[in-house]
Amino acid sequence: MEPIRILQVVTIMNRGGLETMLMNYYRQIDRSKIQFDFMVHRAVPGHYDEEIIKLGGRIFNMPPIKPGNYRKYFRLLDQFFTTKREYKVVHSHINENSSFVLRAAKKAGVPGRIAHSHLSNLGLDIKLPFRLYAKSTMRDYPSDYFACSKNAGKWLFGGEIATNELTVLNNAVHAKKFTFNQTSRLVTRKNLGITNELVIGHIGRFEKQKNQKFLIDIFYELQKTQPKSLLLLVGEGQLKRSIEKKVKSLGLTKKVRFLGVREDIPNLLHAMDLFLFPSLFEGLPVVLVEAQAAGVQCLVSNSITKESDITGSLGFMSLKESPEKWTQKILSMSYKHSENIDLMTKKGYDTTANAKWLADFYTQYHPENQTLAGGF
Repeated sequence: MEPIRILQVVTIMNRGGLETMLMNYYRQIDRSKIQFDFMVHRAVPGHYDEEIIKLGGRIFNMPPIKPGNYRKYFRLLDQFFTTKREYKVVHSHINENSSFVLRAAKKAGVPGRIAHSHLSNLGLDIKLPFRLYAKSTMRDYPSDYFACSKNAGKWLFGGEIATNELTVLNNAVHAKKFTFNQTSRLVTRKNLGITNELVIGHIGRFEKQKNQKFLIDIFYELQKTQPKSLLLLVGEGQLKRSIEKKVKSLGLTKKVRFLGVREDIPNLLHAMDLFLFPSLFEGLPVVLVEAQAAGVQCLVSNSITKESDITGSLGFMSLKESPEKWTQKILSMSYKHSENIDLMTKKGYDTTANAKWLADFYTQYHPENQTLAGGF
């Protein structure tokens, strides 16, 4: 019997939080029975594209969603769902723009239409009125409402749905891959040329939401009292060059390492002494789940939901506090790694068990294949 094919709708399959979450589930799910295909909205290849193809998935390209392009985009969506009748489940991860995809899916008679919220705010940009319009039309098209946290669900769907209809699908990871390992720590630090420095780490795209400008201000203050410290920045993004200029202007070039996109995230987390994450807003960041699985202590902004504190090891600070106050907090924290894997698994943040639940959920929209559910 051919596997059930689920259409996952994303912007691009790069190494961002929701994309990594999707791949975590994709790797763990029984792909002889459930297969993922991906609708992406960029013409350039994503970091995960090659792995998706190897795992048996297909990738369909759509144009970027732009206000002046709505009519063409809606037409292409209608064409897609008219010709691709095999999909009984569409799982959309593009936040407020999911309303457009799920409207076309509903029109084509797709029974399973999942809108999945991964944010708790939109931020301000010139597209905000159009994004608010898309958000306002959300109510009529999904069959199911998913979110990475209750706050993220309330933000996109409203309080009534968040209270009565929301399914929180944890941003789970393959927890055992992140289990703290002292050998991994020592080898990674040696490869990075680190000896006895205090290592502060950050993983995230270089964009306004992640607030790396403030992060650099904090590290600049830290250097005044802890000159033997290093900052590791993992990721890429549009604002990377401006952050590099800021680092240079503050005389921190030798103290800040720009590591780019990396595949060895568990090893890098083991090498860190503290994970710093002063985002302006988030849903429930996958990277904080990974950091806690790796046992590293974390200091994060209080704009991030308290639901993200799975292990009780997160420290929260207000973004209204000065860089000096953040530095004082950093210097007061423990840098000892914790053993968190059993707790992460118990609280539902390991993909092994969660992948079975997700497979069963998808299967309900394939009544002819419901006997598959017990096989996961």
